[in-house]
Amino acid sequence: MTWIKTHVTRFRKFGKTRKGRTIIVSIVLLWALFYAALPKPLFHSPTSYVIEDNAGNLLGASIAADGQWRFPATGVVPDKFARCIVAFEDKRFYFHPGVDPIAVARAVFQNLSGRRVVSGGSTLNMQVIRMSRNKPRTAWQKLIEAFLALRLEAGYSKSSILRLYSANAPFGSNVVGLDAAAWRYFGRPPAQLSWAETAMLAVLPNAPSLIHPGRNRTILLAKRNTLLDKLASMGTLDSSTAELAKLEPLPDKPHPLPRIAPHLLERFKKERAQLGVNSTRVRTSVDVELQQQVSDIVDRYHRNLSANGIHNAAALVLDVETGHALAYVGNVHTPRSDESENQVDMITSLRSPGSTLKPLLYAAMLTDGLLLPHTLIPDIPTQIGGYMPQNYDLGYDGAIPASRALSRSLNIPAVKMLQQYKYQRFHPYLKRLGIHSLNRPADFYGLSMILGGCEVTPWELAGVYASMARTLNHYKRYDANYNPDDYHAPSYLKSNVRAPQKAPERASVIDHASLYFTFQAMNEVMRPGEEALWEQFASSKKIAWKTGTSFGFRDGWAVGLTPTHVVCVWVGNADGEGRPGLTGIETAAPILFDIFDLLPSSEWFTAPLDRMVQTAVCRESGYLAGPDCAHADTVYIPVPGHRSAACPYHQTIHTNLEGTLQVTADCLAPDQMVPAKWFVLPPAMEYYYKPRHSNYRELPPFAPDCHPDGEARVMEMIYPKDHAKIYIPLEIDGQRGRVIFNAAHRKAGSRIYWHLDDAFVGETQTFHQLALHIPAGPHRITLVDDRGTRISQRFEILEK
Repeated sequence: MTWIKTHVTRFRKFGKTRKGRTIIVSIVLLWALFYAALPKPLFHSPTSYVIEDNAGNLLGASIAADGQWRFPATGVVPDKFARCIVAFEDKRFYFHPGVDPIAVARAVFQNLSGRRVVSGGSTLNMQVIRMSRNKPRTAWQKLIEAFLALRLEAGYSKSSILRLYSANAPFGSNVVGLDAAAWRYFGRPPAQLSWAETAMLAVLPNAPSLIHPGRNRTILLAKRNTLLDKLASMGTLDSSTAELAKLEPLPDKPHPLPRIAPHLLERFKKERAQLGVNSTRVRTSVDVELQQQVSDIVDRYHRNLSANGIHNAAALVLDVETGHALAYVGNVHTPRSDESENQVDMITSLRSPGSTLKPLLYAAMLTDGLLLPHTLIPDIPTQIGGYMPQNYDLGYDGAIPASRALSRSLNIPAVKMLQQYKYQRFHPYLKRLGIHSLNRPADFYGLSMILGGCEVTPWELAGVYASMARTLNHYKRYDANYNPDDYHAPSYLKSNVRAPQKAPERASVIDHASLYFTFQAMNEVMRPGEEALWEQFASSKKIAWKTGTSFGFRDGWAVGLTPTHVVCVWVGNADGEGRPGLTGIETAAPILFDIFDLLPSSEWFTAPLDRMVQTAVCRESGYLAGPDCAHADTVYIPVPGHRSAACPYHQTIHTNLEGTLQVTADCLAPDQMVPAKWFVLPPAMEYYYKPRHSNYRELPPFAPDCHPDGEARVMEMIYPKDHAKIYIPLEIDGQRGRVIFNAAHRKAGSRIYWHLDDAFVGETQTFHQLALHIPAGPHRITLVDDRGTRISQRFEILEK
């Protein structure tokens, strides 16, 4: 202890002298110079963009900006390559401090003796420095390399130095780095190479030009075999393994790199900065086997679709729980076709969604208590301002349960529902769900939004359905509460695992019960109308799915989900060209179900009974049962359904004892009257509903001497509606066409007398339709039936 104190005292005294201070400052400056001599990062060369699947398998790569295949360094150098490169280049690598004096002395002696360069004394450290500096190799530069090699040893571990070497060593042609070389010459990652393949790569950086086909192949083979013999003599390989390895041939030509997810690769290149990823190499959430299978399915269907001039298709598979993309096929693979525009990533492209937003409206109205799952929705000719939606089959059901309207994808009921919900509310609602591509005001889209009059991407649409399924899956996890973080965008990065940041809440954008009933409606198997080909897609799996077709047959959609997966398929032309038969059911749905066949089965969603109540619902109308409903069924409905309206279509009437005539107290004694509960639709709805429902009973007529207590609605104008604005196009002869007026009367065989602007223009009986030539301008149409009932409406014929 006394000795230490003595030396410390002497050092302090020495440090106070001028000579001591000079020496200390010099040592500090030399250490600072030594430390700062090595730049960070050591290499500045651009690297290739590389994407891997969730297990590290290569999905694709692009050449670096300087034209080299140079992959970013990975974490670990394979043990085979480490043994081979150390044995070939620097056998005392693990023992010297960055410079090997023995190797330097040997090289000087051999070179002087031979009067030429016979061997070199560079260590792997020195070679790393030389590759990073890229300077001419003069004697002075070699001294600098030796100095920097010592500095490299001081700041890096042996494994890090090996990693720097393997990532930046030249392997011939425009291939730099072990990873790129293994894929280019053998089509496999370095860890899967044999001893012979690894040995060939280990000798290449020493003479990269040997790899050229047909040039110096014998020399390359000899160097590889010499290294294998050396490994055997060192005990790294046994003799039989070495001899078998020497029988393996050299690669004939470079292999093309995998192009399993080319559109995802291009997307990563564009988004790397905003994703906050430092490296140009990333591990994605994609499963390489599923990706290849989905790509094969899309390409197989594309061969048939292309015969109809349909050149593009895309498919996306998401994991519901994480939102991770498991398969990402951005377009078909047709490398020799420039016209097909297969380079466009359709998963991120804005397209008209067709009918795929209808389930979201259905869920919203259930959540708000505006309807019940099977509430009747009008399906009759409709004109709202200048907008006149039509069903795909151009027919009308009169009235249809909301769930059936959804499963059949009927347009008019959807527009009627949005008219009730208000498109001004639906617009921000879609944004809350995750559709952020609606960058115009709600008035720009209007009611046509529900029929595809807006633009979304398959990425956003699939993400919304995954969020909905995720929320329903977490019903028990959060004790019937909701976590707002369940609604989030998808991701293709494996590292992007979202942990809940917010506390569960009692309410959500869509409640659990509404989600359940929505998925039940989407799971409807028999889908007539647009989806009449349902029998082609028989499957043992329970799948909630929806198709969509945009205006002009430009886009075919199919989106489906189970509790574990969401699949979204788009088919069409990237340039927006429409084609006959380009519908979701004919083009996208077959692909969707083939993809679901690849995915594992899962149990269906658990019914969230805590978010439902049992109540009496009218069997005929699907509304809450009112006092006049004849048949009420006690069923489960979402809790908000208690706020919905009572049945408006049932009324109590009085008939004679036979039930054939309506009567009142003015014409029949009360003891001769029988009360009856009757299901009565408005005339226009009844007109289309009655032919499709044979059990529908019309109201009996009034007895001859009886008069109704109030004004009964027996007649209704179907087209045009009051205050409608109509444009009549020119016919081939240059004349204006005719307006087709259509009305409905509750009493069969009734006559209707038609008056235009107070002038009689005709009469109809039973089938009330009249075609008239009408000049431009405002007009009034008046209808009077044979009992004197009168209705009158205004409309306007537009000049342009």
